[in-house]
Amino acid sequence: MKILVTGAKGFIGQNLIERLKENKTFTIFPYDIDSTAEELEQYTKECDFVFHLAGVNRPKDEKEFLEGNFGFTSVLLNSLKKHNNKAPVMISSSIQAVRDNPYGISKKAGEDLMLEYEKETGAKVYIFRFENVFGKWARPNYNSVVATFSYNIANDLPITINDPNVDMQLIYIDDVVNSLLSLLDKNSHDLPTYLQVTPVYKVKLGYIAELLYSFKESRQNLTVPKLDDGFEKKLYSNYLSYLPKDKFIYDLKMNVDNRGSFTEFIRTIDRGQFSVNVAKPGITKGNHWHHTKNEKFLVVSGKAVIRFRKVNTDEVIEYFVSGEKFQILDIPPGYTHNIENIGDTDLVTLIWANEPFDKNNPDTIYEEV
Repeated sequence: MKILVTGAKGFIGQNLIERLKENKTFTIFPYDIDSTAEELEQYTKECDFVFHLAGVNRPKDEKEFLEGNFGFTSVLLNSLKKHNNKAPVMISSSIQAVRDNPYGISKKAGEDLMLEYEKETGAKVYIFRFENVFGKWARPNYNSVVATFSYNIANDLPITINDPNVDMQLIYIDDVVNSLLSLLDKNSHDLPTYLQVTPVYKVKLGYIAELLYSFKESRQNLTVPKLDDGFEKKLYSNYLSYLPKDKFIYDLKMNVDNRGSFTEFIRTIDRGQFSVNVAKPGITKGNHWHHTKNEKFLVVSGKAVIRFRKVNTDEVIEYFVSGEKFQILDIPPGYTHNIENIGDTDLVTLIWANEPFDKNNPDTIYEEV
């Protein structure tokens, strides 16, 4: 299948093309403002599907709206007609197509041209009226407030919010691409002309900024976003894509002594805490129990014996574990427990606890196993 993508170097175009590349049976014809007329001739002659994403969002002169959003669409469709190519054509429009402003008028003109083309040629046409799209590779300080806020916050630059209560309608780039790729399905011909990407996230501008700042602060408080919230999960992925190249890495606070170290690396409100425990050869750590707190131990390197004794009993239970075979040990409440490094190298254990450590309520009672 040969697929023509106009606006190939744009935000949506880049993301779409990278997904198309994953299917080795596709031949991609990328077309952008620096492509030649000869290339457009070849592409419109041979293509089996057209994703028409090229357009103008922020021109220096308002007349460029019609030139970019109507004029090139006319050129594209005329070239397809010239070669009698009735390949399906998808066009990216905007929710502003119903508004009486230069951008909306130009988008509506492009839609009308597509509808006329469908009547004239019988070629299938799909029109997407996109909401504000956010995600990786969107240009900051261009036409996406999410991209601008993400870039500025990640790069320690200020942001400006005139009205935090402004309602935004947002769609995520991967959801956009998934919707576009679905048009290549053999049953897509039965779809209506006007289509919408889902889900649409309706959020206030101030809330977006609040979340983005919380992502920045997460390196200090070790929190992670709520992954059961679709918008927050996607906004976090978006935010990370704007990190400066020299700031992918960040330090953790290591609690070090002569026995080894203990380091928290993730804290959550509702999914517990993750830590790394390092013990030197011959060292025993622990010797405490919990009323409600529970943990999971996973030795990833070294050899250990983990001992348990139910409080107010004498029986000691032992488990021998090592990094050669990954096994998780549950640490039940009411059992005092310890872990001893019985190897010749550092013992490294990943620990999950069902709640973040609270120094005011540690629920950790010292008692030798």
